[in-house]
Amino acid sequence: MDRSDWGEPRSRTLTWHDPMAAAAAGATMSGLDYLRAVAAGELPPAPISSHFAMTVVSVDPGEVVFECLPDESAYNPIGLVHGGLVCTLLDSVTGCAVHTTLPAGTAYTSIELKVSYLRPVRADTGLLTARGRVVKAGRKVAFAEGEVLDAAGKVLASATTSCLVMPG
Repeated sequence: MDRSDWGEPRSRTLTWHDPMAAAAAGATMSGLDYLRAVAAGELPPAPISSHFAMTVVSVDPGEVVFECLPDESAYNPIGLVHGGLVCTLLDSVTGCAVHTTLPAGTAYTSIELKVSYLRPVRADTGLLTARGRVVKAGRKVAFAEGEVLDAAGKVLASATTSCLVMPG
């Protein structure tokens, strides 16, 4: 195969805001209030959202919903959306679900994430919906689970996570 068989090159432009400004504002807010401010457009989303076209749809105590519209820029060598995009989406919704339970000045980070991929994802799969929910909100470790669904409601992947809760 020579380069003439590759087709026209494609591109994607990414735009994001200074993440440290949003983090500084977030440090003064509960996790629930912070994520609600992001969902309302009062604070910018994390830069990773631009990379994977993720948006916050809803935020409730212990539960968040994101949407993601993958395109070919996330394809792996075999013509499917890379599992890393789905994993990142699941890490985001499970972590943010934990974040909704935290008071101002408290941080978290993933300790462990287990993802089960159930169906392939392609650009023509369309809009993905990811839901994350807290299973147990501990003082030092919190546990959450999540799933990614297609537009028909079929589960494409699921995850469980544990997050370390620590002073910000």
